[in-house]
Amino acid sequence: QVQLVESGGGLVRAGDSLMLSCAASGRSFTIYPMGWFRQAPGRERDFVASISWNGGITDYVEAVKGRFTISRDNAKNTVTLQMKSLKPEDTAVYYCAAGSTGRRAYAYDHWGQGTQVTVSS
Repeated sequence: QVQLVESGGGLVRAGDSLMLSCAASGRSFTIYPMGWFRQAPGRERDFVASISWNGGITDYVEAVKGRFTISRDNAKNTVTLQMKSLKPEDTAVYYCAAGSTGRRAYAYDHWGQGTQVTVSS
């Protein structure tokens, strides 16, 4: 079992940057590919980015390419999502997930509790 705890959310203005972190504990973190999802009110949980177990392969939804960067530090059991040039449409609860590099939420086995990101215009 892997426990995931997100942090770093908050209220920012359009154009600002924010970095989300996901701290993992429990079973060996390094074997898990990881992902970030987000869920806005009234919407399904949408894929944002994923990273392979060794960080060698990353994937991003088109809407965040060039603005968001996913990375991981296996020595520290953390995954981060650096977000730049934030837009109001990035407003959502952001979730860290473990178990896949796919874009479908059902492929992931473990989830954090989420952290709110609000971008004002």
